[in-house]
Amino acid sequence: QVIKCKAAVLWEANKPFSIEEVEVAPPKAHEVRIKIVATGICRSDDHVVTGGLVMPFPIILGHEAGGVVESVGQGVTSVKPGDKVIPLFIPQCGECSSCLSKKGNMCSKNDLGSASGFMPDGTSRFTCKGKVVHHFIGTSTFTEYTVVHESAVAKIDSAAPLEKVCLVGCGFSTGYGAAVQTAKVEPGSTCAIFGLGGVGLSVVMGCKAAGASRIIAVDINSDKFDKAKELGATDCVNPKDFQKPIHEVLIEMTGQGVDYSFEVIGRIETMIAALACCQYNYGVSVIVGVPPAAQMITFDPMLLFSGRTWKGSVFGGWKSKDSVPKLVADYMKKKFVLEPLITHTLPFTKINEGFDFLRAGK
Repeated sequence: QVIKCKAAVLWEANKPFSIEEVEVAPPKAHEVRIKIVATGICRSDDHVVTGGLVMPFPIILGHEAGGVVESVGQGVTSVKPGDKVIPLFIPQCGECSSCLSKKGNMCSKNDLGSASGFMPDGTSRFTCKGKVVHHFIGTSTFTEYTVVHESAVAKIDSAAPLEKVCLVGCGFSTGYGAAVQTAKVEPGSTCAIFGLGGVGLSVVMGCKAAGASRIIAVDINSDKFDKAKELGATDCVNPKDFQKPIHEVLIEMTGQGVDYSFEVIGRIETMIAALACCQYNYGVSVIVGVPPAAQMITFDPMLLFSGRTWKGSVFGGWKSKDSVPKLVADYMKKKFVLEPLITHTLPFTKINEGFDFLRAGK
């Protein structure tokens, strides 16, 4: 059966979301229809609104959520109706080179690079006012019901609170994994984190869990510092308080630069600053924030020649279908907290207010 429900449709860039009645088609073979219970708002969604991440319109955004399986298509074996699940914006098909490699997690079936806005078969499950509405990176969670491919959904503990573990669908896993999985932060090391949104704070938590002795949090909004310290930051630095470039400040603070740096904003300038502030020979800098479309980076190659490592991290380097249930299990065992990352809880119809909070740094 087609389900009619509410969704937040983005008809064009730089406009508010419009709460519309949409039709959600039943799942085809190897697809799963999910009733979304809770969804987080992530800066990557806002990048589509502002045009920094180019996607086709109209579109239903959202990619950080928890829900319950409503129905499954033919051939689906990993989940059944009634299961609690988290949709995965990086799928895990188990067959491509990245899935087969121990080193990678960026499944080739993802829709991040191609930005087709469709299901793997090239069609959409959403219509509104007679128009086809696009999917967002295989998830589309700003709707009461969505359809995802079976490779893009993970079954989780039935006791897990969806309004909290939805953050494992993106923000928490992305930041925490960037530290423990991509950078492999070691005990006693020094780290710098640029950007203290939900993902940046999750990097702080990851560095602390890995045993870093010094965790320097960097943000131009000093209101973020109390929470960063609560989660493990040892120092907080506001670049606006200094005349000199921030990478010089960090090198002075640490003597030689940090062992690990993380850019969790998505700005060219901070990416270069993060690279420059890590130790010249064995420092590792990780790009976690989504880079803006069509912008190129220019930097002195001596920064790399001396031995630094520059790398990127998508979804914290986790193989999604394997790791999400384990991360939820770790949360249930109180190995980490998610509550401090949740600043506001709003009804779905107030989604535009939620984005206002995001843009205001709240």
